[in-house]
Amino acid sequence: MSHLYLIAQIAGRTVAIDSDQVESVVDIGEVTAIPRAADHVRGLAALRSRVVTVVDTQSALGLASNGPEARRAVITLIDGHHYALLVDALDDVAPFDPAPLAGGVALDSAWRAAGRGIVERDGEPILVVDLASLVPGHAVAAE
Repeated sequence: MSHLYLIAQIAGRTVAIDSDQVESVVDIGEVTAIPRAADHVRGLAALRSRVVTVVDTQSALGLASNGPEARRAVITLIDGHHYALLVDALDDVAPFDPAPLAGGVALDSAWRAAGRGIVERDGEPILVVDLASLVPGHAVAAE
């Protein structure tokens, strides 16, 4: 059964994000650092009269941070809190038929916890990621 997915780039990899997890897509402005926050929490940002926690997705995956220049973000709502997950780029929204991750699919540890399945676009497999797995304190609950 087809479902809509947002196609994005994270750490140079094309990923699919279930549209049910996407509230909006924005450019993030000024980010205020939070003392003693997890390494992958960049800080807080104001977004349409509300405050969102900005998450550096590359750092959340255990990869080198995408640095302060990353400004595109996917806004998601998890347990009543809004998060802005930084992405390298946004590509498209399209319907796909998701398939489970096959036993033979090799994912390094950076992507294993976030991967939830595969969709195929133009003959190329794209990893479906769960945004909650990239938010501090939700990685274990999402597995």
